[in-house]
Amino acid sequence: MPVTIRNIFVAAAIAVLAAAAASSGSASSRGVRTYTTHGTLPLRTSLDDPFTLTGPERAMGFEKVRAAGASYVRINAAWNAIAPTTPPDGFDAADPTSPGYSWGWLNSTVEAARAAGLSPILDITSAPQWALATSHGKRVPTPRATALGQFAKALALEYDGQHGAPTVRVFQVWNEPNLSQDLSPVNAAAYRGMVNAVASSVHAVSGANLVVAGGLDPFGHKKSKKQKWYAAAPLAYMRSLLCVSKGKHPHSTCRNQVHFDIWSHHPYTFNGPFGHASRPDNVSLGDLPKMRSLLRAAVKLHRVSSKHSVQFWVTEFSWDTKPPRRHAAPIGLAARWTAEALYQMWRSGVSLVTWFGLEDKGGKSPYQSGLYFHARSLDRARAKPVRTAFRFPFVAYLGRGTVDVWGRDATSNKQTVTIQRRAGIHGHWRTVARVRANRSGIFRAKIKLAAKTAHWLRAVAPGSGNSLAFSLKRPSSKLRYGPWGN
Repeated sequence: MPVTIRNIFVAAAIAVLAAAAASSGSASSRGVRTYTTHGTLPLRTSLDDPFTLTGPERAMGFEKVRAAGASYVRINAAWNAIAPTTPPDGFDAADPTSPGYSWGWLNSTVEAARAAGLSPILDITSAPQWALATSHGKRVPTPRATALGQFAKALALEYDGQHGAPTVRVFQVWNEPNLSQDLSPVNAAAYRGMVNAVASSVHAVSGANLVVAGGLDPFGHKKSKKQKWYAAAPLAYMRSLLCVSKGKHPHSTCRNQVHFDIWSHHPYTFNGPFGHASRPDNVSLGDLPKMRSLLRAAVKLHRVSSKHSVQFWVTEFSWDTKPPRRHAAPIGLAARWTAEALYQMWRSGVSLVTWFGLEDKGGKSPYQSGLYFHARSLDRARAKPVRTAFRFPFVAYLGRGTVDVWGRDATSNKQTVTIQRRAGIHGHWRTVARVRANRSGIFRAKIKLAAKTAHWLRAVAPGSGNSLAFSLKRPSSKLRYGPWGN
Protein backbone atom coordinates (compact mmCIF):
# COMPACT_ATOMS: atom_id res chain seq x y z
CA MET A 1 0.00 0.00 0.00
CA PRO A 2 1.27 3.55 -0.62
CA VAL A 3 3.10 5.28 2.18
CA THR A 4 2.50 8.88 3.27
CA ILE A 5 4.93 11.73 2.98
CA ARG A 6 4.64 12.32 6.73
CA ASN A 7 5.94 8.86 7.60
CA ILE A 8 8.64 8.80 4.97
CA PHE A 9 10.43 12.07 5.48
CA VAL A 10 9.99 12.73 9.16
CA ALA A 11 13.50 11.38 9.82
CA ALA A 12 15.02 13.65 7.18
CA ALA A 13 13.21 16.65 8.63
CA ILE A 14 14.54 15.79 12.06
CA ALA A 15 18.07 15.55 10.67
CA VAL A 16 17.98 18.99 9.10
CA LEU A 17 15.80 20.90 11.56
CA ALA A 18 15.60 19.28 14.99
CA ALA A 19 19.30 18.48 15.16
CA ALA A 20 20.21 21.96 13.96
CA ALA A 21 20.18 23.22 17.52
CA ALA A 22 21.58 20.60 19.89
CA SER A 23 20.54 21.52 23.39
CA SER A 24 23.11 22.32 26.01
CA GLY A 25 23.50 20.20 29.10
CA SER A 26 25.31 20.68 32.37
CA ALA A 27 28.80 22.06 32.63
CA SER A 28 31.61 19.82 33.83
CA SER A 29 33.67 20.50 36.90
CA ARG A 30 36.29 22.17 34.72
CA GLY A 31 33.83 24.53 33.14
CA VAL A 32 33.73 22.70 29.80
CA ARG A 33 30.19 22.72 28.49
CA THR A 34 28.45 19.54 27.39
CA TYR A 35 25.93 19.60 24.54
CA THR A 36 23.33 16.95 23.71
CA THR A 37 22.31 15.77 20.25
CA HIS A 38 18.69 14.74 19.90
CA GLY A 39 17.23 12.21 17.47
CA THR A 40 18.40 12.53 13.88
CA LEU A 41 18.60 10.59 10.67
CA PRO A 42 21.36 7.94 10.98
CA LEU A 43 24.41 7.78 8.71
CA ARG A 44 25.40 4.23 7.90
CA THR A 45 28.35 3.57 5.64
CA SER A 46 29.12 0.89 3.08
CA LEU A 47 31.95 -0.17 0.72
CA ASP A 48 31.98 -1.31 -2.88
CA ASP A 49 35.17 -2.77 -4.35
CA PRO A 50 34.59 -5.26 -7.19
CA PHE A 51 38.31 -6.07 -7.32
CA THR A 52 39.57 -6.54 -3.76
CA LEU A 53 36.32 -7.87 -2.27
CA THR A 54 35.88 -10.65 -4.83
CA GLY A 55 39.47 -11.90 -5.01
CA PRO A 56 41.55 -14.22 -2.82
CA GLU A 57 41.97 -11.54 -0.13
CA ARG A 58 38.26 -10.89 0.25
CA ALA A 59 38.03 -12.19 3.85
CA MET A 60 40.70 -9.74 4.97
CA GLY A 61 39.09 -7.11 2.78
CA PHE A 62 35.76 -7.46 4.54
CA GLU A 63 37.49 -7.23 7.91
CA LYS A 64 39.07 -3.95 6.80
CA VAL A 65 35.70 -2.71 5.59
CA ARG A 66 34.22 -3.35 9.03
CA ALA A 67 37.21 -1.74 10.72
CA ALA A 68 36.61 1.35 8.57
CA GLY A 69 33.28 1.84 10.35
CA ALA A 70 31.07 0.40 7.60
CA SER A 71 28.13 -1.84 8.37
CA TYR A 72 27.11 -2.67 4.78
CA VAL A 73 28.90 -3.85 1.65
CA ARG A 74 27.67 -3.68 -1.94
CA ILE A 75 28.20 -6.93 -3.85
CA ASN A 76 27.61 -7.42 -7.56
CA ALA A 77 25.20 -10.32 -8.14
CA ALA A 78 26.01 -10.90 -11.81
CA TRP A 79 23.01 -12.72 -13.23
CA ASN A 80 24.94 -14.09 -16.23
CA ALA A 81 27.55 -15.64 -13.92
CA ILE A 82 24.94 -17.40 -11.79
CA ALA A 83 22.46 -18.55 -14.44
CA PRO A 84 23.28 -21.13 -17.12
CA THR A 85 24.52 -19.94 -20.51
CA THR A 86 21.85 -22.12 -22.07
CA PRO A 87 18.96 -23.17 -19.80
CA PRO A 88 18.77 -26.99 -19.60
CA ASP A 89 15.53 -28.90 -20.11
CA GLY A 90 13.22 -28.42 -17.16
CA PHE A 91 15.08 -25.32 -15.91
CA ASP A 92 12.95 -23.33 -13.45
CA ALA A 93 14.39 -19.81 -13.32
CA ALA A 94 12.50 -18.99 -10.09
CA ASP A 95 13.92 -21.99 -8.20
CA PRO A 96 17.45 -21.52 -6.81
CA THR A 97 17.93 -25.32 -6.65
CA SER A 98 17.13 -25.78 -10.34
CA PRO A 99 19.99 -27.50 -12.29
CA GLY A 100 21.98 -24.86 -14.13
CA TYR A 101 22.23 -22.29 -11.37
CA SER A 102 25.70 -21.80 -9.87
CA TRP A 103 25.69 -19.99 -6.52
CA GLY A 104 29.08 -21.06 -5.19
CA TRP A 105 31.11 -17.89 -5.78
CA LEU A 106 28.36 -15.56 -4.58
CA ASN A 107 27.61 -17.72 -1.53
CA SER A 108 31.23 -17.68 -0.43
CA THR A 109 31.42 -13.92 -0.89
CA VAL A 110 28.22 -13.32 1.08
CA GLU A 111 29.40 -15.71 3.81
CA ALA A 112 32.70 -13.82 4.14
CA ALA A 113 30.85 -10.51 4.37
CA ARG A 114 28.49 -11.83 7.03
CA ALA A 115 31.40 -13.32 8.98
CA ALA A 116 32.89 -9.81 9.17
CA GLY A 117 29.62 -8.43 10.55
CA LEU A 118 28.53 -6.74 7.32
CA SER A 119 25.07 -6.61 5.72
CA PRO A 120 25.26 -7.30 1.96
CA ILE A 121 23.53 -5.17 -0.65
CA LEU A 122 23.14 -7.51 -3.63
CA ASP A 123 23.17 -5.50 -6.85
CA ILE A 124 21.51 -7.45 -9.69
CA THR A 125 23.31 -6.78 -13.00
CA SER A 126 24.30 -8.35 -16.33
CA ALA A 127 21.52 -10.44 -17.84
CA PRO A 128 22.37 -13.66 -19.71
CA GLN A 129 21.76 -13.57 -23.46
CA TRP A 130 18.64 -15.73 -23.31
CA ALA A 131 16.98 -13.29 -20.89
CA LEU A 132 17.41 -10.18 -23.06
CA ALA A 133 14.53 -8.35 -24.70
CA THR A 134 14.25 -8.09 -28.47
CA SER A 135 13.64 -5.10 -30.73
CA HIS A 136 13.02 -5.48 -34.45
CA GLY A 137 14.05 -9.11 -34.19
CA LYS A 138 17.35 -8.38 -32.46
CA ARG A 139 18.34 -8.74 -28.83
CA VAL A 140 19.04 -5.51 -26.94
CA PRO A 141 21.00 -5.12 -23.67
CA THR A 142 17.83 -4.81 -21.61
CA PRO A 143 16.48 -7.82 -19.69
CA ARG A 144 12.91 -9.01 -20.06
CA ALA A 145 11.06 -8.01 -16.92
CA THR A 146 9.49 -11.45 -16.54
CA ALA A 147 12.86 -13.21 -16.70
CA LEU A 148 14.37 -10.70 -14.26
CA GLY A 149 11.53 -11.27 -11.83
CA GLN A 150 12.11 -15.02 -11.94
CA PHE A 151 15.81 -14.60 -11.21
CA ALA A 152 15.02 -12.16 -8.39
CA LYS A 153 12.73 -14.78 -6.88
CA ALA A 154 15.52 -17.37 -7.02
CA LEU A 155 18.01 -14.89 -5.55
CA ALA A 156 15.74 -13.93 -2.66
CA LEU A 157 14.95 -17.59 -1.91
CA GLU A 158 18.63 -18.54 -1.99
CA TYR A 159 19.30 -15.91 0.69
CA ASP A 160 16.15 -16.24 2.79
CA GLY A 161 18.17 -17.87 5.58
CA GLN A 162 16.42 -21.23 5.20
CA HIS A 163 18.45 -22.91 2.47
CA GLY A 164 21.96 -23.00 3.92
CA ALA A 165 23.14 -19.62 2.67
CA PRO A 166 23.23 -16.51 4.91
CA THR A 167 20.25 -14.14 5.03
CA VAL A 168 20.27 -11.11 2.74
CA ARG A 169 17.61 -8.43 2.97
CA VAL A 170 18.66 -5.73 0.49
CA PHE A 171 18.49 -6.10 -3.31
CA GLN A 172 19.40 -3.37 -5.78
CA VAL A 173 17.96 -3.31 -9.31
CA TRP A 174 20.81 -2.67 -11.74
CA ASN A 175 23.64 -0.17 -11.81
CA GLU A 176 23.20 3.26 -13.42
CA PRO A 177 20.23 2.35 -15.65
CA ASN A 178 20.27 5.86 -17.15
CA LEU A 179 23.63 5.01 -18.78
CA SER A 180 23.59 3.13 -22.09
CA GLN A 181 26.67 1.13 -21.11
CA ASP A 182 24.51 -0.54 -18.43
CA LEU A 183 21.01 -0.52 -19.91
CA SER A 184 20.40 0.01 -23.61
CA PRO A 185 18.34 1.59 -24.90
CA VAL A 186 18.00 3.90 -21.91
CA ASN A 187 14.28 3.78 -21.20
CA ALA A 188 12.69 4.77 -17.89
CA ALA A 189 9.50 2.83 -18.62
CA ALA A 190 11.48 -0.36 -19.23
CA TYR A 191 13.38 0.17 -15.99
CA ARG A 192 10.10 0.72 -14.15
CA GLY A 193 9.02 -2.73 -15.32
CA MET A 194 12.32 -4.19 -14.13
CA VAL A 195 12.01 -2.62 -10.67
CA ASN A 196 8.41 -3.75 -10.26
CA ALA A 197 9.26 -7.30 -11.34
CA VAL A 198 12.09 -7.52 -8.78
CA ALA A 199 9.98 -5.95 -6.03
CA SER A 200 7.08 -8.33 -6.62
CA SER A 201 9.37 -11.36 -6.35
CA VAL A 202 11.60 -10.16 -3.51
CA HIS A 203 8.73 -8.93 -1.35
CA ALA A 204 6.82 -12.18 -1.91
CA VAL A 205 9.70 -14.09 -0.32
CA SER A 206 9.81 -11.82 2.75
CA GLY A 207 8.12 -8.61 3.76
CA ALA A 208 11.38 -7.64 5.49
CA ASN A 209 13.26 -7.57 2.17
CA LEU A 210 14.13 -4.14 0.75
CA VAL A 211 14.40 -3.15 -2.91
CA VAL A 212 16.77 -0.39 -4.01
CA ALA A 213 15.97 1.48 -7.24
CA GLY A 214 17.94 4.18 -9.04
CA GLY A 215 21.69 4.09 -8.53
CA LEU A 216 21.87 6.70 -11.29
CA ASP A 217 24.86 8.14 -13.10
CA PRO A 218 25.04 11.84 -12.11
CA PHE A 219 25.62 13.31 -15.57
CA GLY A 220 23.68 13.30 -18.82
CA HIS A 221 25.69 12.69 -22.01
CA LYS A 222 24.52 13.03 -25.60
CA LYS A 223 25.40 10.41 -28.19
CA SER A 224 27.80 11.58 -30.89
CA LYS A 225 29.83 10.18 -33.77
CA LYS A 226 32.89 9.92 -31.52
CA GLN A 227 30.97 8.85 -28.41
CA LYS A 228 28.46 6.08 -29.03
CA TRP A 229 27.42 5.68 -25.41
CA TYR A 230 25.03 8.15 -23.83
CA ALA A 231 23.26 8.87 -20.55
CA ALA A 232 19.96 10.47 -19.64
CA ALA A 233 20.23 13.31 -17.12
CA PRO A 234 19.25 11.81 -13.74
CA LEU A 235 16.45 14.19 -12.78
CA ALA A 236 14.84 13.94 -16.22
CA TYR A 237 15.12 10.15 -16.07
CA MET A 238 13.71 10.11 -12.54
CA ARG A 239 10.73 12.27 -13.50
CA SER A 240 9.96 9.92 -16.38
CA LEU A 241 10.33 6.84 -14.18
CA LEU A 242 8.17 8.21 -11.37
CA CYS A 243 5.64 9.96 -13.62
CA VAL A 244 6.14 13.36 -11.98
CA SER A 245 6.15 16.69 -13.81
CA LYS A 246 8.67 19.51 -13.59
CA GLY A 247 8.03 22.74 -11.72
CA LYS A 248 7.46 24.03 -8.22
CA HIS A 249 4.07 22.31 -8.02
CA PRO A 250 4.61 18.90 -9.64
CA HIS A 251 1.72 16.68 -10.67
CA SER A 252 1.32 13.10 -11.85
CA THR A 253 1.91 12.49 -15.54
CA CYS A 254 0.72 8.88 -15.59
CA ARG A 255 -1.02 6.33 -13.39
CA ASN A 256 1.90 3.92 -13.10
CA GLN A 257 3.39 3.19 -9.70
CA VAL A 258 6.93 2.07 -8.95
CA HIS A 259 7.44 -0.42 -6.11
CA PHE A 260 10.66 0.12 -4.16
CA ASP A 261 11.78 0.87 -0.63
CA ILE A 262 14.99 2.83 -1.19
CA TRP A 263 16.01 5.35 -3.84
CA SER A 264 19.74 5.65 -4.54
CA HIS A 265 22.08 7.88 -6.50
CA HIS A 266 25.80 8.24 -7.38
CA PRO A 267 26.49 11.98 -6.81
CA TYR A 268 30.06 12.26 -8.14
CA THR A 269 31.25 15.86 -8.02
CA PHE A 270 33.89 17.95 -9.79
CA ASN A 271 33.98 21.00 -7.54
CA GLY A 272 34.09 19.98 -3.91
CA PRO A 273 31.63 18.53 -1.41
CA PHE A 274 29.04 21.28 -1.85
CA GLY A 275 29.47 21.72 -5.59
CA HIS A 276 26.61 21.76 -8.06
CA ALA A 277 26.45 20.13 -11.47
CA SER A 278 26.76 22.55 -14.39
CA ARG A 279 23.49 21.40 -16.03
CA PRO A 280 20.07 21.70 -14.37
CA ASP A 281 19.01 18.03 -14.51
CA ASN A 282 22.37 16.60 -13.44
CA VAL A 283 22.89 15.76 -9.77
CA SER A 284 26.18 16.18 -7.91
CA LEU A 285 26.58 16.50 -4.15
CA GLY A 286 25.18 20.01 -3.96
CA ASP A 287 22.10 18.98 -5.97
CA LEU A 288 20.96 16.12 -3.72
CA PRO A 289 18.23 18.27 -2.09
CA LYS A 290 16.60 18.63 -5.54
CA MET A 291 16.56 14.86 -5.95
CA ARG A 292 15.14 14.40 -2.48
CA SER A 293 12.40 16.94 -3.25
CA LEU A 294 11.48 15.02 -6.40
CA LEU A 295 11.34 11.77 -4.44
CA ARG A 296 9.18 13.48 -1.84
CA ALA A 297 6.80 14.70 -4.52
CA ALA A 298 6.54 11.22 -6.05
CA VAL A 299 5.65 9.71 -2.69
CA LYS A 300 3.10 12.42 -1.98
CA LEU A 301 1.50 11.78 -5.38
CA HIS A 302 1.43 8.01 -4.65
CA ARG A 303 3.76 7.22 -7.54
CA VAL A 304 5.96 5.20 -5.15
CA SER A 305 4.56 2.19 -3.33
CA SER A 306 6.26 0.66 -0.28
CA LYS A 307 5.28 -0.93 3.01
CA HIS A 308 8.33 0.72 4.57
CA SER A 309 9.44 4.30 5.09
CA VAL A 310 11.19 5.11 1.81
CA GLN A 311 14.87 5.85 2.32
CA PHE A 312 17.39 7.87 0.29
CA TRP A 313 20.81 6.23 -0.18
CA VAL A 314 24.04 6.80 -2.05
CA THR A 315 25.27 3.46 -3.41
CA GLU A 316 28.48 4.75 -5.02
CA PHE A 317 30.71 7.74 -4.40
CA SER A 318 34.43 8.56 -4.04
CA TRP A 319 37.34 10.74 -5.05
CA ASP A 320 40.68 9.62 -6.49
CA THR A 321 43.64 11.04 -4.56
CA LYS A 322 47.07 12.48 -5.28
CA PRO A 323 49.13 10.40 -4.74
CA PRO A 324 48.83 8.15 -6.66
CA ARG A 325 46.74 9.94 -9.34
CA ARG A 326 48.64 12.89 -10.75
CA HIS A 327 45.69 15.20 -11.39
CA ALA A 328 43.47 14.10 -8.50
CA ALA A 329 42.70 16.04 -5.33
CA PRO A 330 45.74 16.31 -3.00
CA ILE A 331 45.37 13.72 -0.30
CA GLY A 332 44.88 16.18 2.59
CA LEU A 333 42.17 18.04 0.71
CA ALA A 334 40.53 14.77 -0.33
CA ALA A 335 40.35 13.72 3.33
CA ARG A 336 38.65 16.98 4.32
CA TRP A 337 36.29 16.69 1.37
CA THR A 338 35.40 13.14 2.40
CA ALA A 339 34.19 14.26 5.83
CA GLU A 340 32.36 17.21 4.29
CA ALA A 341 30.78 15.01 1.61
CA LEU A 342 29.40 12.67 4.26
CA TYR A 343 28.00 15.68 6.09
CA GLN A 344 26.47 17.09 2.91
CA MET A 345 24.84 13.77 2.03
CA TRP A 346 23.48 13.32 5.55
CA ARG A 347 21.96 16.79 5.73
CA SER A 348 20.41 16.14 2.30
CA GLY A 349 18.45 13.22 3.76
CA VAL A 350 20.82 10.38 2.82
CA SER A 351 20.96 7.66 5.47
CA LEU A 352 23.54 5.32 3.87
CA VAL A 353 26.67 6.15 1.85
CA THR A 354 28.70 3.62 -0.14
CA TRP A 355 32.34 4.46 -0.86
CA PHE A 356 33.82 3.05 -4.05
CA GLY A 357 37.20 1.44 -3.42
CA LEU A 358 38.79 -0.23 -0.42
CA GLU A 359 42.27 -0.32 -1.95
CA ASP A 360 43.76 1.59 -4.89
CA LYS A 361 43.92 -0.61 -7.97
CA GLY A 362 47.53 0.30 -8.73
CA GLY A 363 49.35 0.97 -12.00
CA LYS A 364 47.61 3.21 -14.52
CA SER A 365 44.13 2.13 -13.50
CA PRO A 366 41.59 4.95 -13.10
CA TYR A 367 40.41 3.33 -9.86
CA GLN A 368 42.59 5.10 -7.30
CA SER A 369 39.91 6.08 -4.79
CA GLY A 370 40.66 3.44 -2.15
CA LEU A 371 40.75 3.98 1.59
CA TYR A 372 44.15 2.25 1.35
CA PHE A 373 47.11 2.73 -0.98
CA HIS A 374 47.87 -0.18 -3.29
CA ALA A 375 50.30 -2.78 -1.94
CA ARG A 376 51.53 -6.22 -2.94
CA SER A 377 49.24 -7.72 -0.34
CA LEU A 378 46.27 -6.23 1.48
CA ASP A 379 47.79 -6.81 4.92
CA ARG A 380 50.64 -4.46 3.92
CA ALA A 381 48.37 -1.77 2.50
CA ARG A 382 48.80 1.63 4.17
CA ALA A 383 45.67 3.54 5.14
CA LYS A 384 45.07 6.96 3.63
CA PRO A 385 43.84 9.89 5.73
CA VAL A 386 40.61 9.43 3.77
CA ARG A 387 40.06 6.22 5.71
CA THR A 388 39.99 8.12 9.01
CA ALA A 389 37.62 10.72 7.57
CA PHE A 390 35.32 7.95 6.33
CA ARG A 391 35.44 6.04 9.62
CA PHE A 392 35.09 9.03 11.96
CA PRO A 393 33.84 12.03 9.94
CA PHE A 394 34.04 15.40 11.65
CA VAL A 395 33.49 18.95 10.36
CA ALA A 396 33.59 22.35 12.05
CA TYR A 397 32.51 25.73 10.66
CA LEU A 398 33.28 29.12 12.17
CA GLY A 399 30.43 31.49 13.05
CA ARG A 400 30.18 34.67 15.11
CA GLY A 401 31.33 33.62 18.54
CA THR A 402 30.37 30.05 17.76
CA VAL A 403 31.59 26.97 15.90
CA ASP A 404 29.13 24.54 14.33
CA VAL A 405 30.38 20.97 14.67
CA TRP A 406 29.00 17.74 13.22
CA GLY A 407 30.22 14.18 13.06
CA ARG A 408 29.50 10.50 13.48
CA ASP A 409 31.56 8.45 15.90
CA ALA A 410 33.05 5.28 14.43
CA THR A 411 30.96 3.01 16.67
CA SER A 412 27.64 4.58 15.56
CA ASN A 413 26.53 4.39 19.21
CA LYS A 414 25.83 6.76 22.06
CA GLN A 415 29.14 8.26 23.13
CA THR A 416 30.32 11.45 24.75
CA VAL A 417 32.54 13.09 22.16
CA THR A 418 35.25 15.50 23.25
CA ILE A 419 35.87 18.53 21.02
CA GLN A 420 39.42 19.86 21.14
CA ARG A 421 41.06 22.96 19.66
CA ARG A 422 44.60 23.95 18.82
CA ALA A 423 46.11 27.20 17.51
CA GLY A 424 47.90 26.57 14.25
CA ILE A 425 49.32 23.33 12.92
CA HIS A 426 51.68 22.63 15.81
CA GLY A 427 49.74 23.92 18.82
CA HIS A 428 48.65 21.90 21.85
CA TRP A 429 45.19 20.37 21.88
CA ARG A 430 42.84 21.73 24.56
CA THR A 431 39.34 20.51 25.33
CA VAL A 432 36.71 23.18 24.56
CA ALA A 433 33.44 21.21 24.67
CA ARG A 434 31.80 17.83 24.87
CA VAL A 435 28.89 16.62 22.77
CA ARG A 436 26.72 13.62 23.56
CA ALA A 437 26.08 11.61 20.40
CA ASN A 438 22.62 10.17 19.86
CA ARG A 439 21.84 6.48 19.47
CA SER A 440 22.99 6.57 15.82
CA GLY A 441 26.37 8.00 16.79
CA ILE A 442 25.55 11.40 15.27
CA PHE A 443 26.76 14.41 17.23
CA ARG A 444 25.99 18.02 16.39
CA ALA A 445 26.19 21.31 18.29
CA LYS A 446 26.65 25.05 17.97
CA ILE A 447 29.51 25.53 20.39
CA LYS A 448 29.98 28.91 22.03
CA LEU A 449 33.65 29.50 21.33
CA ALA A 450 35.85 32.46 20.49
CA ALA A 451 37.77 30.92 17.61
CA LYS A 452 39.75 32.12 14.60
CA THR A 453 40.45 30.83 11.11
CA ALA A 454 43.96 29.90 12.30
CA HIS A 455 42.45 27.36 14.70
CA TRP A 456 41.90 23.64 14.13
CA LEU A 457 39.36 21.40 15.82
CA ARG A 458 39.11 17.64 16.21
CA ALA A 459 36.79 15.12 17.86
CA VAL A 460 37.85 12.38 20.27
CA ALA A 461 35.57 9.51 21.32
CA PRO A 462 35.86 6.13 23.07
CA GLY A 463 36.18 3.35 20.52
CA SER A 464 36.77 5.87 17.75
CA GLY A 465 40.07 7.49 18.66
CA ASN A 466 40.80 10.87 17.10
CA SER A 467 39.18 12.35 14.05
CA LEU A 468 41.34 14.19 11.56
CA ALA A 469 42.17 17.78 12.50
CA PHE A 470 39.75 20.12 10.74
CA SER A 471 40.87 23.64 9.84
CA LEU A 472 38.45 26.50 10.46
CA LYS A 473 39.91 28.17 7.37
CA ARG A 474 37.87 27.02 4.41
CA PRO A 475 39.67 26.03 1.20
CA SER A 476 38.99 28.12 -1.88
CA SER A 477 35.61 27.42 -3.46
CA LYS A 478 37.33 27.62 -6.86
CA LEU A 479 39.25 24.39 -6.35
CA ARG A 480 38.20 21.86 -8.97
CA TYR A 481 39.26 18.22 -8.97
CA GLY A 482 37.34 15.50 -10.73
CA PRO A 483 36.34 12.36 -8.85
CA TRP A 484 38.51 10.21 -11.15
CA GLY A 485 41.57 12.47 -11.18
CA ASN A 486 40.39 14.39 -14.23
